Amino acid sequence: MFFDSWFDLLRILVVGTLAYIGLVGFLRVSGKRTLSKMNAFDFVVTVALGSTLATVLLSKDVSLSEGLLAFALLCGLQYAVAWTSVRSAPFQRIIKSEPALLMHGGAFLDGALARERVTRDEVRAAMRSAGYTGDDDVQAVVLETDGTLSIVSSKRADFRRLSADDPLHL
Repeated sequence: MFFDSWFDLLRILVVGTLAYIGLVGFLRVSGKRTLSKMNAFDFVVTVALGSTLATVLLSKDVSLSEGLLAFALLCGLQYAVAWTSVRSAPFQRIIKSEPALLMHGGAFLDGALARERVTRDEVRAAMRSAGYTGDDDVQAVVLETDGTLSIVSSKRADFRRLSADDPLHL
């Protein structure tokens, strides 16, 4: 339960190091977009890469070469989808969602809130997190394609975006 063998630990050290080097290499070749959070597809690829790395490290049933092939496949598919979506508007509409305006001119847009399954309280919490005290302080709130809330101030030309690290990231 606590220890199986020294060989297993050595395997994790060797395979983990080589898998990590391979993953970093694939990420450098495929570009920054591979780990971006621009849309749901990008997020899925990021999670899948992490899951694949964990599987290669901990499962004796998955070889290093199989893991490297999985990394290459995921990076290649992500690259192909991103490349195609930049060049094809119909494909881009299939892959990417549109931003949704949730509040405008200090008034909530209830239809948009319902469609996006976001509550007024969640929007207000995000506004407070960004430093706004009331609905009148905000000109607009947009739910972006990556799930972040962009908040546009009504008092000045101030644009704030909540990141995925913020506790209220949707």
